[in-house]
Amino acid sequence: MNEQKIIKKLSNVGIVGNVFLSLFKLAAGIIGRSGAMVSDAVHSISDVFATLIAYIGVVMSRQKEDKEHPYGHERLECVASLILGLILAGTGLGIGYTGIRKLFFERDSIEMPTMLPLIAAVVSIIVKEAMFWYTMYYAKRLDSPAFKADAWHHRSDAISSVGSFLGIGLAKMGLTFMDPVAELLICLLIIKVAFDIFQDALNKMLDTSCDNLTEQKISTFVEAQPGVQKIDLLRTRQFGNRIYIDLEIAVRRDSSLIEAHAIAESVHDAVEKNFPNVKHVMIHVNPGEEDISKNGK
Repeated sequence: MNEQKIIKKLSNVGIVGNVFLSLFKLAAGIIGRSGAMVSDAVHSISDVFATLIAYIGVVMSRQKEDKEHPYGHERLECVASLILGLILAGTGLGIGYTGIRKLFFERDSIEMPTMLPLIAAVVSIIVKEAMFWYTMYYAKRLDSPAFKADAWHHRSDAISSVGSFLGIGLAKMGLTFMDPVAELLICLLIIKVAFDIFQDALNKMLDTSCDNLTEQKISTFVEAQPGVQKIDLLRTRQFGNRIYIDLEIAVRRDSSLIEAHAIAESVHDAVEKNFPNVKHVMIHVNPGEEDISKNGK
């Protein structure tokens, strides 16, 4: 299955699934007299917009380089992730506000929920957890931060439904104040997920270097290439979900310009072939030791 089909399939599943689930939970919350379930439904409605934004961000980020954007459009996917994080945070704060209002200012108006919201919570947990694994599987295949954020949006909805289930269950046992308490717990969980998504997207927007393990793998690989005596400099920066590398290598001092160029080209091609996330390697060749040949190279 090619990328475009996967992107379209993920978007359709996310939008259609969330529309039906949010309507079901909203009806269950209203009919079943559960504020926690209504809040849970609002969270699912926000997932519809999240999937739309993820779809737009992924499609735009995969446009070819052009004159105005010679380095590509990968950062547009980070922009989509930032927007997703903000939407998720806004949803969480809205739910938290509702819970606080009911718990401290409208406590006498809290009603005993029926069994319907409890059933809706179980259905939501199962469906949203399945959507998380489905979306995350294809997001990893696409290496898409936006769809990974969307997957975590599904997981946060499943977690919020767990909170709804516990709150509604305790409310049915007579502890009616636990329904708005569940809303507050849902709020905290959603904001935590939103923060993680926002932080990851921001790091990739700011040309943050790769982690030490990734840089070590690249370094070990380059040093093992024929003609390379050592690495003088290695810098990496994340550009959306892709990596750019600035590399300085030392080759034999008595190498001809043609030989040094051939070594650099070989290293360039080998790195891009063996590290799929690497979009480009800029290599500078320095003179090394004249008579040293590493490992017979």
